[in-house]
Amino acid sequence: MDIMKMTRELGKAIQQDDRYTAYMLAKQANDEDKELQEEINRFEDLRMNLGSAMSVEEPDSDKIKALDTELKSVYQNIMKNPKMIVFSGAQQALEKLVSNIQQMISMCANGEDPETCQIPESGCTGSCASCGGCH
Repeated sequence: MDIMKMTRELGKAIQQDDRYTAYMLAKQANDEDKELQEEINRFEDLRMNLGSAMSVEEPDSDKIKALDTELKSVYQNIMKNPKMIVFSGAQQALEKLVSNIQQMISMCANGEDPETCQIPESGCTGSCASCGGCH
């Protein structure tokens, strides 16, 4: 079997996984929540305004502080939304699945036995300072 065809089969299998289904349902729920979408748009507007305020030749520190405070407040409101909480959990579960798949592929590409190689339980913390090296 062609390796790209096998990759497509893996993609189909991922899309049949419960974690993918949960992610897609949570994403759809967020997309259909008008109030949540308004808050997300407000957050994006504030983020752009903050970036613009910081990029001028003589930045107004009071304006920057006010925008930053409002931005953080809107972000907290978004992240407290029950639908966003469900979405974040589903997204993390799907990302962990994909990360584990990528790690296994890398391990096999580095010569480990595909039948016996195991993903380390701890996984990558994202901090290279505390890492013994990538596997």
